[in-house]
Amino acid sequence: MRRIRQSFDVLVPASVAVLVAFMVVGTSTSTTAITVPAALIAVVSGAALWWRRRNPVPVMGIALVGGLVVQLVAPMTVFPLAALVAMGSLAAARPPRFSLPALALLLGVISLNFRTTTPEDTQFVMAVAVVVAAVGEAVRSRRVALAQAAHRAVGEEQARIARELHDVIAHGVSVIVVQAAAADDVFDQRPDRAREALRSIDATGRATLEELRKVLGAVRPEERPGLDRLADLVEPLRAAGLHVEVNREPVPLPAGVDLSAYRIVQEALTNTLRHARANRAEVLVRNDSGVLELEVRDDGRGGVPAFGRGITGMRERAALLGGTVDAGPLPDGGFRVHARLPLAVTA
Repeated sequence: MRRIRQSFDVLVPASVAVLVAFMVVGTSTSTTAITVPAALIAVVSGAALWWRRRNPVPVMGIALVGGLVVQLVAPMTVFPLAALVAMGSLAAARPPRFSLPALALLLGVISLNFRTTTPEDTQFVMAVAVVVAAVGEAVRSRRVALAQAAHRAVGEEQARIARELHDVIAHGVSVIVVQAAAADDVFDQRPDRAREALRSIDATGRATLEELRKVLGAVRPEERPGLDRLADLVEPLRAAGLHVEVNREPVPLPAGVDLSAYRIVQEALTNTLRHARANRAEVLVRNDSGVLELEVRDDGRGGVPAFGRGITGMRERAALLGGTVDAGPLPDGGFRVHARLPLAVTA
C-alpha cells in the first residue's frame, strides 16, 4: 500500500506537468517568447504537486499562479489541472479557513474562461472545483473524526486501567494492612491466630500480584475476574474479622458487566473494611427485569469516606454500561452501596 501511494505521488505531478505544458504549447495564442516561459511555469506548477501533502498551502499558491498564467497565455485550456489537484489536497489537509479562500481564488481563475468559452463550460469547471474541494473537506472531516475517536478510546482505556489498578491495589493492600494489624495485636497471646493472619496476608499478596499481572498484561475479557469469584474475594475479608454474607442469584452476564459488577462489590467491601469499622457485611446479587442489581450493606458507622475515589470509580464503571450507583449511610446505621447495571450490553 505504501509503495502504491509513493508511485501515485510521483505519477500525479509528472503527468500533470507534462499534460499542462503540452496544452499550453498546443493551444497558446501568444508568441514563442511568451509561450515557452508559460510552459515552464506550467511544468513548475505541476511538479510542485510532489509536495502537496506536506506543504499544501504553498503548493496551492504556486498552482494558482500557474493556472492564471496558463489561462492568460492559452485561454483555450479550460481546466486548471494543477490547481484542481492542489485544491483537493489542501481541503483534505487544512480546515475551511484555508481551503475556502483558496477555492474562491481558484473560481476567480476559472472565471477567466467566460472570455473564451461558453458559460456552460465555465460553470461546469467551477462546479468541478467545488466538488473537488467538498470531497477534500469530507476526507479531512473523516480523518478528524477518526483521530478524535482514537483519542477517546485511548482516554477510556487509560481510565479503565486506572480503575483496575485502583480496585486491585486498594483491595489487596487494605486487606493486608488489616490482617497485619490483627497479627500484631495477638502475636504474644495467640500465636496461632497470628500465624493464621500471616498466612492470609501471604495468600492475599499472591492473589493481588496475580491480578496486577492480568491488568498490566491487558488480558482477554474471559480471563478477567467476575462474580463467580466472590467467594475468593470475601475469604480474606473474613480472615481479617469482617463477616461477609453473599446472596447471589445465578445470572448469565456479559463479560463487561461481570467484570464491572465484581469490581463494584470489591470496592464497596474494601471501603467497608477500611473506613466503616463494621463487623458484618451483606452482598446481594440479583436480576431485576434485565438489570443486574448489586447491593452491599454493612453495620459500620455509616459515614462517607473522607478520602479516596472509590465511590467515584464505582459510578464511572456503572455509567460506562448505562447504569447507576447510589451510595450513602442507612437511617438505622451502616452504609449501603446500590448498583444497577443493564444486562443488554455487548461485552
